[in-house]
Amino acid sequence: MKRSLAPSSPFPQALLSRALPRCAALSAALALCGASLSWAGAQTSITLWGDWTGDGEKQINTMVNAFNASQSQVRVRYVPQQDIITKFLTAATTGQVPDVIVWDRFRTALYAPKNVLAPINTYLTRDKIRLADFYPEAVKELSSGQNIYGLPLTVDARAIFYNKKLFREAGLQPPRTWAQLEQAAIKLSQRDASGKLTRTGFLMNDAGLFNMYLQQAGGSMLTADGTKTAFNSEAGLRVLDFWNRMINQNKVYELGFGQGEANAQDPFVTGKAAMIYTGPWSIDGYRKYGKDLEFGIIPPPAGPTGARGSVMGGFGLAIPQASKQKDAAWTFIKWWLNDPKNALLWAKTSNNIPGNLRAVNDPYFQNDPFWKPMTETLKFARIRPTVAGYPPMEGNAVVPNLQLFLEGKQDARTTLQKAQEAGDRILRENAAP
Repeated sequence: MKRSLAPSSPFPQALLSRALPRCAALSAALALCGASLSWAGAQTSITLWGDWTGDGEKQINTMVNAFNASQSQVRVRYVPQQDIITKFLTAATTGQVPDVIVWDRFRTALYAPKNVLAPINTYLTRDKIRLADFYPEAVKELSSGQNIYGLPLTVDARAIFYNKKLFREAGLQPPRTWAQLEQAAIKLSQRDASGKLTRTGFLMNDAGLFNMYLQQAGGSMLTADGTKTAFNSEAGLRVLDFWNRMINQNKVYELGFGQGEANAQDPFVTGKAAMIYTGPWSIDGYRKYGKDLEFGIIPPPAGPTGARGSVMGGFGLAIPQASKQKDAAWTFIKWWLNDPKNALLWAKTSNNIPGNLRAVNDPYFQNDPFWKPMTETLKFARIRPTVAGYPPMEGNAVVPNLQLFLEGKQDARTTLQKAQEAGDRILRENAAP
């Protein structure tokens, strides 16, 4: 199953031991999630595309089967796709598109202006859908201009996962600030007699988390109007100075440490990493493979200015512009995502945090020691800028230069300057006419 934030964790989402059975007794599931249809007519068949396979395919089909059994007017079929965006854009030119698509919200700013998605504003107004019932940032990420192109299916964000046993043995409390994070990482790191790193206090293997650190440092990736980069700043320097201290001065981490080790050999599972930034998708694997692992989760620590920050990602359900069955498609989307009972069924089936806030307020999330810190993080997490040029700017200008910095091949000021020059150019090239 693909993830919106491209996590470094190797774990799939759908292994959480406390998950409900996959609606094995469908009648019981329908008692939980049944809903009436406002759309009427002869039975209409529609297709749903997504790139979720394996456990993800089973999870989606649980909802598809529940919807199909709840009424007789619309029949949905899930058709998983590889390389889904390429296939979707090709199909959009021929009209052979699905009627609903599992949509990575991050793509909306780039593709909505290309007229490949259908706005749902009219449906929202007609059916009196309360957008306040969904994560505002997720709705914003599904919007372009005055149009909204779908409803949020899942939300996720990064938080600190920490090894409770190692913290207890070291007499440490979970960090709430960068300063506490730095001191804990120093104390928890270990090297052997030869100086070889045997345990990292903090796994720092993902330059793509720069945006999150930048928020914590009080900065932002783009200017307010979204036309230029803004990370070449004092806040950007604070981030790189922190990274430099952690890796090169405090030596709490070395590039490549723990890479390629997954599942039962994952460095966090084996105790070779005391802390790691990851998301809810890792809970399943850590429980499955870390049979002796005692871990906790806390929201991201505040930066030196006291700012909080994490990046929200996730998926939505959208309707392609070329679909000939938009009414039926909307009926399915509304049933799944707007009804909190169905959204909660989806959450328990897939081990995802749903985009529906009424479902998230259920005790299933609020009374759980793993889910609760994630939902607390989502209260201040922010989406990536909804600017068409942002994805290629981050991927082709920022991350490559940050990687050179981490490898010791560029100093901080040069890194930010080069990333700014390349980033501003990419933003100009992708600006809307």
